Amino acid sequence: MDLEAEYNNRARVPGHPAVIARWRKDAEAACEVHPPRLRPYGASERGVIDLFDVGPDRPWVVFLHGGYWQALGREDFSWVAPPLMAHGLNVAIPSYDLAPDCPLDAILRGIGAMAAALRAETGQAPVVVGHSAGGHMAAWLVADMQARAALAISGVFELEPLVETSLNAALGLDPETARDLSASDRSPPPGAVLDCWVGARESPEFLRQSRDMAERWAGLGATTRFETVAGADHFSVLDPLADPDSALVRRMAEMAAA
Repeated sequence: MDLEAEYNNRARVPGHPAVIARWRKDAEAACEVHPPRLRPYGASERGVIDLFDVGPDRPWVVFLHGGYWQALGREDFSWVAPPLMAHGLNVAIPSYDLAPDCPLDAILRGIGAMAAALRAETGQAPVVVGHSAGGHMAAWLVADMQARAALAISGVFELEPLVETSLNAALGLDPETARDLSASDRSPPPGAVLDCWVGARESPEFLRQSRDMAERWAGLGATTRFETVAGADHFSVLDPLADPDSALVRRMAEMAAA
């Protein structure tokens, strides 16, 4: 198997720069209409959460961006907030430290600190939604009992396949560390809920990872769901998040209201 071809999504989708540029433009527009409240966490300058509040008694949804733990930030994804706010949900969008400046185990500790800070701020365990690497971290937070449910969009849960790819140049994983940091090797706590959604046009490995993760956690007692998004690649799979009436946003609202 050509793991580079399976996991290098930017190479698989040559039009991705225009998509990422659109994300940033739409994020800026969303912040003009709904200026977020900033909540620092940790010591890093990237340790900041954008909080989009609709009310003190409403559920919280956290969106964790992707980028293989080495790219992007909260400034690219503010556009995710308004459709969820239309369902009466508060939304938190954090940035986090990135590789290669920060090793993956430290990034995961930072995400844990972010979740703890948000729980201290809101008094709630949130639902966490994550894309790609963010899907891995969303499941990780459920396993750590820092989130009550997770919806992973095109998540990468099993990290060992990345070791022999160019993506690992920044991550510096060896097989043992990759296994230790894989969300797929963690156990869900009692009552855990995990959705795994993935673009139908993604690589066979990305489809396998989401299917396997849902099956594994279901076998360990979690409530899981596996869904494919018709016609979507690794980037266009996020397009439904802009539509408050999409099946993906409605599912996020259902999970948050449970």
